[in-house]
Amino acid sequence: MALFQHQNGSVVSNKHVFIRSRSQRRPISTSVICGLMLFCLGVISLLTGHMVSELERYSQRFVRRRRSLFNLDESNKGPIDIWKSEYAKYFYGCSESNAKFPDAISEQESNGYLLIAASGGLNQQRTGISDAIVVARILNATLIVPELDHNSYWKDDSDFVNIFDVDWFISYLAKDVTIVRRVPDKFMRSMEKPPYTMRVPRKSPPEYYLDQVLPILKRRHVLQLTKFDYRLANNIDEDLQKLRCRANFHALRFTKPIQELGQKLVMKMREKAARFIAVHLRLEKDMLAFSGCYLGGGDKERYELREIRKRWETLPEINAVAKRRQDKCPLTPHEIGLMLRALGFQNDTYIYVASGEIYGGEETLAPLRDLFPNIYTKEMLANEELKPFLPYSSCLAAVDYIVCDESDVFVTNNNGNMAKILAGRSVVSLWTLLNPLLFGNERRYMGHKRTIRPNAKRLSPLLMERDQMDWNTFAEKVRAVQRGFMGEPDEMRVGRGEFHEYPYSCICEKPASDIVGNESGHHQSQQFKENQGSRKISNEEEPVLGAKEDEHEKNIY
Repeated sequence: MALFQHQNGSVVSNKHVFIRSRSQRRPISTSVICGLMLFCLGVISLLTGHMVSELERYSQRFVRRRRSLFNLDESNKGPIDIWKSEYAKYFYGCSESNAKFPDAISEQESNGYLLIAASGGLNQQRTGISDAIVVARILNATLIVPELDHNSYWKDDSDFVNIFDVDWFISYLAKDVTIVRRVPDKFMRSMEKPPYTMRVPRKSPPEYYLDQVLPILKRRHVLQLTKFDYRLANNIDEDLQKLRCRANFHALRFTKPIQELGQKLVMKMREKAARFIAVHLRLEKDMLAFSGCYLGGGDKERYELREIRKRWETLPEINAVAKRRQDKCPLTPHEIGLMLRALGFQNDTYIYVASGEIYGGEETLAPLRDLFPNIYTKEMLANEELKPFLPYSSCLAAVDYIVCDESDVFVTNNNGNMAKILAGRSVVSLWTLLNPLLFGNERRYMGHKRTIRPNAKRLSPLLMERDQMDWNTFAEKVRAVQRGFMGEPDEMRVGRGEFHEYPYSCICEKPASDIVGNESGHHQSQQFKENQGSRKISNEEEPVLGAKEDEHEKNIY
């Protein structure tokens, strides 16, 4: 802003000159103002010798930044190994508590008993339970083993003890939060009123719990929080974030029968192939109807989904095609197959499909099977062993969860709760290998195992226009839009997305001395953090993202 000097020597900005002029009702023409500003800019430029060049450089940076929203930076076009991240070895999960983090208070000294009613499917409830641990810590409350949701769409009557190892859950978190199975009968009989029930707003910060919830807990001694899903803010104190990680990635261990069946399916997949992809598909008919999405099954599909949608009276009419163009719909099995082939996975790749009851059944899966014939599901791999679990959707989801976690590459067609949690899961830690009943840790949390999330915003329009280009052009565009969605460490940013998907407080860099086979590990990891795209990965034995297609791929459509 230009400066002007009064006769008395004081200096004021032109803003004050304009205000004074208006108060004296002496209008100044726009041309005069512009002329004065240009004159001042010219004088400053002559005196400094670099003003204009700095403005030009800023302008160029702005243009490049804007262009980068649509086109990849040239330095980031090197090939990427589609099966694994070379940079995974530089990081590890670090959720241990700080030495100054106080131990949990005893049941007798706590502010009361906290009951939690989880909500949604298995993985949504998992996030709620992890957050409930942190809330109990914030309130200095004794936590009752959480109650699972029996009234959701899946109508599963399973209790916590049927899905998770409750003894391990209580003992593992004993230093952080006091947990008991139920409110003592003697205490319940002495209560004058039944437990107080309330629902807190979503993403509530710790201050809300201290100001609004704690007084009620102290007054009533027993408090139940209902519909407890995503009721705690993403950004909280680092010690509490690490507690979140300990709860989710270590304390919530599946029961022995579920774990054994899941590991048996993993072994069967390993017997068929040294490495495999797990694809999670959310294509249940109720989900499709509620979202207003369409799989391309013609008038019959449109009619059936429209009739199901009528169950929700408040839902508006939706244009399914427009919604897909707006990246609001999950990719179809055919689209997932095309994406994987374009990335470089060959048609002899083995795939495990994790899903509920897919709308359209085998007919819906057929296009994916045409592209990848070696497709297996839990029903195909464990028909008899699976029968005891069939009435319980949460148990089936837990089995799928285990196989997806153990896969070499995890792919999802949606951004649901299972996809978010597994997006963080990584290679199984040494501790897990020594104790196979301990469920594996987050894909990001312990090493950034390859996790492919479709960049729906740019991929959906590209898939809808694929018939307008040849295969090589399509594949090149797919590889371009998928950069940044392949599970690399640089996708982890503080405050990005849900904490369960991006557990940034629980990811640490390994010391250079701990990186096996790499004497310059620290230098390379630092270089990666500064500019992940500046280094090309050389690995002749592995297919890479960005490598040229074979000639036979041209007619893949």
